[in-house]
Amino acid sequence: KVPLTVDGMLASSTDPRTWSTHKDAAASTAGVGLGFVLSDSDDIVCLDLDHCLNPLTGRLAPWAASILRDAGATYVEVSPSGDGLHIWGRADVRQGRRIRRPDGTAVEIYGTGRYIAMTGRRHGSSPSILADLSAVVSKLTA
Repeated sequence: KVPLTVDGMLASSTDPRTWSTHKDAAASTAGVGLGFVLSDSDDIVCLDLDHCLNPLTGRLAPWAASILRDAGATYVEVSPSGDGLHIWGRADVRQGRRIRRPDGTAVEIYGTGRYIAMTGRRHGSSPSILADLSAVVSKLTA
């Protein structure tokens, strides 16, 4: 989950000089997979839902299912841990935050200055589009 350049050197989530294109990253043999840097040059966000998915049964925790319903048709993938989800979309999020839930689980919201390791393991039948998650972010942070 550590960001690397295509040459295998340490990359930075805040220094664009260390980033590369998807094409170059996919062709690189450095590291163990692809990731995405959330930057302030776009409005792409990631909602990171920890410990919400049973990796054996695929059953989703009710609280996470509710967030997923609110998110609508957007790209969702299983996180590297296998028991969480990354919900990708668009919203204006300049300050990342971690929201602790009463049951000890957490939702993290990121929009800039963050590297997210990607798995490409699509959750269910989520589409390859990014929906507007502004209302979901507002609801989670209210």
